[in-house]
Amino acid sequence: MDKFKVIEIKQSVFEDNDADANRLREELRQENTFLLNLMSSPGSGKTTTLTKTINELKDEFRIGVMEADIDSDVDAQTISSTGAKVIQLHTGGMCHLDADMTRQGIKELGTENVDLVILENVGNLVCPAEFDTGSTKNAMILSVPEGDDKPLKYPLMFSICDVLLINKIDVLEYFDFNIDLCTQRAKKLNPNIKVIPISARTGEGVSEWTDWLRKQVKEGVK
Repeated sequence: MDKFKVIEIKQSVFEDNDADANRLREELRQENTFLLNLMSSPGSGKTTTLTKTINELKDEFRIGVMEADIDSDVDAQTISSTGAKVIQLHTGGMCHLDADMTRQGIKELGTENVDLVILENVGNLVCPAEFDTGSTKNAMILSVPEGDDKPLKYPLMFSICDVLLINKIDVLEYFDFNIDLCTQRAKKLNPNIKVIPISARTGEGVSEWTDWLRKQVKEGVK
């Protein structure tokens, strides 16, 4: 049998990325820039929630947005209507952003006149959870139609997030979704996770979310 060398590529990639993410986090802290990494499945209402968030906070913070997608600029066009500074990031087929890709985006966006940068990550609950982007805080959106069992199916995503937004509560009556059970499952994985039920469409719960984010930004840029 031929002998060959086995290289643990995955471990090396994650270790290098974690170190780079920590460097980026410190760079942003020194620049007084707060980076929020926003993650979710496609169709969860991420862009609608982001639009509501920007409209609530744009008079208090200078906001920049990085829209990450495998292709297209649909979301960037939507977000640009809010008046926030926005750039589109195409990942070239990759299903996530890592710290170096995030740094490239921030360099193009510029932080000179930005207090809060929101990264709308590529839509899925697997890959984005595995790569530290260098963000100050991680947030995720789970929509009611997706089901309350998602913490059981995608535990890493719930484990690494600081806040969980349960979106589309305006359609709860049409779906078999138990908010208390979902919250219990999420907190079993991550006791410190903040759970906020919202409806980005009606605005219900959005003020609790923006109050939380406002506090994090003010504390994070000190």
